[in-house]
Amino acid sequence: MGEDINLSELGIKARAASVILAKMNVETKNKALIACADALVKESNSILEANAKDVLIGREKGMNEGLVDRLMLTEERIKGIAEGLEQVAALDDPVGEVLDMKKRPNGLLIGKKRVPLGVVGMIYEARPNVTPDAFALCFKSGNAVILRGGSDAINSNIAIVKILQDTLKACGITEDAVQLIEDTSHEVGTEFMKMNGYLDVLIPRGGAGLIQSVVQNATVPVIETGTGNCHVFVDESADLNMAVDIIENAKTQRIGVCNACESVLVHEAVAEKLLPMLGKKLAEHSVETHADDRACSLIDGAVPATEDDWGREYLDLKVSIKVVSGVDEAIAHINKYNTGHSESIVTDSYENSQRFLDEVDAAAVYVNASTRFTDGFEFGFGAEIGISTQKLHTRGPMGLEALTTTKYIIYGNGQIR
Repeated sequence: MGEDINLSELGIKARAASVILAKMNVETKNKALIACADALVKESNSILEANAKDVLIGREKGMNEGLVDRLMLTEERIKGIAEGLEQVAALDDPVGEVLDMKKRPNGLLIGKKRVPLGVVGMIYEARPNVTPDAFALCFKSGNAVILRGGSDAINSNIAIVKILQDTLKACGITEDAVQLIEDTSHEVGTEFMKMNGYLDVLIPRGGAGLIQSVVQNATVPVIETGTGNCHVFVDESADLNMAVDIIENAKTQRIGVCNACESVLVHEAVAEKLLPMLGKKLAEHSVETHADDRACSLIDGAVPATEDDWGREYLDLKVSIKVVSGVDEAIAHINKYNTGHSESIVTDSYENSQRFLDEVDAAAVYVNASTRFTDGFEFGFGAEIGISTQKLHTRGPMGLEALTTTKYIIYGNGQIR
């Protein structure tokens, strides 16, 4: 019962903060964000010290290197986080934007105005970078945020939130704009999902298990951010050197992220030429290849793929490879096994590129580029609060606009009905 009261107190504080933030002018918000960015860099030693504890505990528990990579912070990564906050400060404030205004025959002017959601809840796993990203986007869009990170990153999250709260306080802004639930127990997590009356929306960010738990247990509105079983399809007209470079980047640049390539489809017409090249390149990164019979015969060291491999998000130095008859089979395979995240075709055919863009069901669909670009920072959002794989109310990387809703505004001059 004590934890229920604690969560209610957080909710009351967040609701009060959201009222203040909704009215805050953009200059005040931007100055605070830049101050927070500076403070994160200035206090990076305390963050790294806390993060080192989390990484050590993770490795002692046998966490795989893909997840360790997600968890680990460095000086450079903290500078990147700070740059993200500065980019958010530089973005236009969406709050107050009038999207539409029409005059009705009776003289009423009816329009739509962009407004904050109110209080945003975030529940996530071993990604301490989510903590400042979520704060920055919620704060700039006039929302208060309650964060509930996983136990794997608890020391990092406590250190980051303390710096953010201290900086807000120094700027004369309520520190309740960002709050962290420090209890990482399953019971408190489940209770958080049911904070009706306090949370306007809950956004989960993590693995399939966490996301499904939130979708199934939450009684507040949820924006589902999906796992990433992302594909690269190499068409028969592809530049094969380009294809190898794209796959190498998408698979190996960071293995523990949701926009990493987990599956490769290869047109049968180029399989014999491409797959030995690709296998050699992936072997340089110690990538384990799970392949169908045709691909197995062309890649040294490949192991036979099972049905489970086609739908798996490895988050590891593993990839599945399948030879297909053409763009029809590639699209059908992707739409059967993907998670609605990011898909790419490497091709020189305009017709096939357009079919791929039109027919593949995913939040982000690429032609001749790595899936690794599905990212709020790369899309120019400054940061992202997650990548939505559902279709309501937002899809793909979620920046400032995704954290707002609209209200109708109506101007009259005495009209009655």
